[in-house]
Amino acid sequence: MTNAGVLPHQNACLNRSPLATRPLFQPEECDQLAALFKVFANPHRLRLLHALARAGEIRVGDLAAALGFKIQAVSNQLQRLADQGLVAARRDGNNMFYRLNNPCLTEILEHGLCLLETTGRGAWPPGRAAPP
Repeated sequence: MTNAGVLPHQNACLNRSPLATRPLFQPEECDQLAALFKVFANPHRLRLLHALARAGEIRVGDLAAALGFKIQAVSNQLQRLADQGLVAARRDGNNMFYRLNNPCLTEILEHGLCLLETTGRGAWPPGRAAPP
């Protein structure tokens, strides 16, 4: 288990055209984006993604214990994420290890937090202030 994440943090989209220079989204692209964002619209999956980003690679049982979820619930959520190509699995004997499959995931989570923090919508627990 690493604490640096699966891949070094990098902007995986550096070689892509900026959004402002791309043609207007086509309906099919909007449908694909909406399906992707639906995956992020679940608080349990968001916690799971954050835990994977922090751990790098982790066993399903350890992930369930860290989040306080049942192993079967974690496995079901991981399957949804794997179906979207967002996580990858590795078997080692009887153990399944999962990791994020794309550095864009950590960037999406970071940008989401940035939006919450800069719009004042972050609901931070007592004693844990949002970063400046």
